Amino acid sequence: MEGPARAGLAAVAAGAVVIVGLDVAYLSEINPLRRTISEHGLGDQAWVFGLGVALLALGSVAIGVSLLRRRLAGALGLVALLGWSLGLLVVAWFPKHDWSVGPSLSGSIHRMGSLVAFLCLPLAAMLIARSWRRHPRAALAAFVLGGASLLWVAGIATMIAIGNGSGMAWWQVMPLGLVERGLAATEVGALLALGVWAASRAVSNGSAPLPGEVTTRPRAHL
Repeated sequence: MEGPARAGLAAVAAGAVVIVGLDVAYLSEINPLRRTISEHGLGDQAWVFGLGVALLALGSVAIGVSLLRRRLAGALGLVALLGWSLGLLVVAWFPKHDWSVGPSLSGSIHRMGSLVAFLCLPLAAMLIARSWRRHPRAALAAFVLGGASLLWVAGIATMIAIGNGSGMAWWQVMPLGLVERGLAATEVGALLALGVWAASRAVSNGSAPLPGEVTTRPRAHL
């Protein structure tokens, strides 16, 4: 397995375990059906939440480095993957709104970081995996999970529109915590698929053109 990809997969897996562990440990305090994952950033466990999200971000960067080194991703896909990582770091550093005291600048920055992260990862997965067929299982898994993530985002946007039209608060139209966790699980799955693909021994440098790259076949000599 390729070094940076292996390290990235380990970091992403560790980050996911930390966040799932928080959900389990604080199940009696934070309802996973209604309360978002970022609620963990407001309590005494905030530093643990920040650590878990930072591990996801750093693991994503390592996977991106491996994809770049092995010529498995073009510029747009890598930029989108970097956008996901930066968005996660913003989420980890700036706590969400604490509605017991009202909105805050930190909460607004947190929300923007979440939006950037949740949009960039599916775009990265689909851009990177769309043109590759030599390793169909990992590439196809990344592409499909990226598309599924966009469907989650579209569903959330639809619920927000319904809430605005009916006069209801948009977070009351749907079980926001459950929907967000479904989106997060799908996106982490797409990221892991990219990491497995980048770590595959079967990938050989220069074995195929980059997405969008034009190649020509050598002419046969008479």
